[in-house]
Amino acid sequence: MKKAYVITILDNERSVQVAERCIKSGKKHGLEIEKWKATTPKDNPLKIMKEYGINPQAFDEVYSRTENCMAAFLSHYSLWKHSLDNKMEVIIFEHDAVVVDTIPDIRGYQGCITFGKPSYGKYNTPRLLGVQELQHKKYFGGAHSYQVSWKAARVLVNKAKTEAAPTDVYLHLDKFRFLQEYYPWPVEARDSFSTIQVERGCLAKHKYNKETYDII
Repeated sequence: MKKAYVITILDNERSVQVAERCIKSGKKHGLEIEKWKATTPKDNPLKIMKEYGINPQAFDEVYSRTENCMAAFLSHYSLWKHSLDNKMEVIIFEHDAVVVDTIPDIRGYQGCITFGKPSYGKYNTPRLLGVQELQHKKYFGGAHSYQVSWKAARVLVNKAKTEAAPTDVYLHLDKFRFLQEYYPWPVEARDSFSTIQVERGCLAKHKYNKETYDII
């Protein structure tokens, strides 16, 4: 069994709008996507982390607002737990993801594979087509579109107790050798605002323009 979800801040109009765009783009390419309630600072992410035994130390950094970054991680974490608890594969989208091509039905991958074109910083373009070890960076260049098996989700959940970090950096080859990517990338991040980063953290985003990009 496999289901696809887009993380959505349900009480944020802009998040809902772009999540609906993500759902529409998925439907255009034959994929049904459901909204998944995002964890937000209102939910007290530090308390949630303590309840799960997750070390929050790595979220105190200069590129993001600490509570927002923790909440974003917990949004992904909740979907890993959903995958594990229900013994099913999930495809996880962030709200600003747009499906631009058919996402293939991949069998026999190692457990966690990204479909997303990197959304910030420098990156390598894979030389091969199809499924391969993570090539564009050693970590996910934006965790805006990836598939995880329930067995890999179990590893992600367990390691979070000691090594949790901002989601894209957490999904790093040095931590998880099973990370892969599919190329050509069938998903892109089309972001015009951030609910996580401060301006310093937005500067490397490919879509960032100080005049038109909002930090909300």
